[in-house]
Amino acid sequence: MNIIQGIGNGVVSFLNGILWCITALWDFVIWLVPALIWFVTWLPQRLLGLTDEKLPVGVTARAGFDYVKDGAAPFLDGFSDLTEAFIEFLLALLLRPPGVNWLRGRGFEPYIPGWTEDTHAFLILALFALLAYVLHRKITVTLLIIVGFLFIIDQGYFEETAESLSLVLSACVVCMSIGVPIGIAVAHRPRLYAWMRPVLDLMQTLPTFVYLIPAIVFFGIGMVPGLIATVIFVLPAPIRLTQLGISSTPNELLEAADAFGATKRQKLFKVELPSALPQIMAGLNQTIMLSLSMVVIAALVGADGLGVPVVRALNTVDTAKGFESGLIIVVVAIMLDRLLRVGAKQ
Repeated sequence: MNIIQGIGNGVVSFLNGILWCITALWDFVIWLVPALIWFVTWLPQRLLGLTDEKLPVGVTARAGFDYVKDGAAPFLDGFSDLTEAFIEFLLALLLRPPGVNWLRGRGFEPYIPGWTEDTHAFLILALFALLAYVLHRKITVTLLIIVGFLFIIDQGYFEETAESLSLVLSACVVCMSIGVPIGIAVAHRPRLYAWMRPVLDLMQTLPTFVYLIPAIVFFGIGMVPGLIATVIFVLPAPIRLTQLGISSTPNELLEAADAFGATKRQKLFKVELPSALPQIMAGLNQTIMLSLSMVVIAALVGADGLGVPVVRALNTVDTAKGFESGLIIVVVAIMLDRLLRVGAKQ
C-alpha cells in the first residue's frame, strides 16, 4: 500500500513539474512576443539613422595623411630622391652604355664607332645569356634567354623592358633586405610571428589601389609610388618563406651544432641559413614574379615600363598593341622564372 501511495505521489509531482514548465514557457512566450515586436520596429529606425551619424573614418585618414605629409616633408622628399636615383642608376646600366661618352672624350672614338644604345641591348642579352649558362650549365635555358631577348628587341620593347626590370630589381633589393631579417627574427620568436601573420595577410589581401592613394599623396606621380605599392604587396613573400626555411631546419643539425658548442650566430650562419637557402631562393623567385605582376598597376601612377603600353592599349582599345605588350610581359616572366629556378634545385 505504501509503495502504491509513493508511486502516486511521484506521478503527481511529475505532472505538477510538467505543468509548471508549461506555465513558465507560456509566460516566457507572452513576454517574448511583445519584446520581438518592439525590437523589429526599433531596429530599422536605428539602421536608417546610421548614415546620419557615421564614424569619421575617411576624414580621420585624410587628416592623418595630411599631417604626416606636412610634418615629414623633408624626409619624404629625401627618400623619394634617393629611391629615384637608385632606379635611374639601374636603368642607366640596362639602357645606356656605361663609360662610352667618357671614352669618346679621351680619344677612343675610332675604337667605338658603332657603340649605341641599340648595340647596348645586345650586350645586355649576352650578359643575361652568360648568367643563365653559369647558373644552369644548360644550353636550353641559355637559348631560351637569347630567343626571349631577341623577340623583345624585334618587337621594339627593349626600353620598356629595361624600365620594368629596373623597377622589379629595385623592389627585389628592398624586399629581400627587409624580408629576410624579419623572417629570421619571427622564426626564432613564434609569438612574434603569430602577431605578424594578420599584418602579412592584410598586406596581401588589401586591394593594391588602396596602397597607391597614400603613396601618391606622399611621393607624387612617378616610379616611387609604384615601387612603394610593389614593396607592400610583395614583402610578405620573402618573410613567410624565410620563416618557413629557418623553422624547418632539422633538429639533428641543431643538436649537432649545440654539441660542438656553436654560438647562436654560428648556428644561424653555418646551420640554419644554409639549410633554409632553397626556401630563401624560392622567396627571391616569388618576389621577382610578384613584382613583375605589378608593372601594369604601377603604370597607372606614372611608373614607366611595360605597363604603359598596356594602359594605352586599354584606353584606345588597341588590340594589337595590347597583345604585343602583354606577350612581352609573359616572355619576361618566363625568362626570369627559368633563370632563377636554380635555387630550388640547390
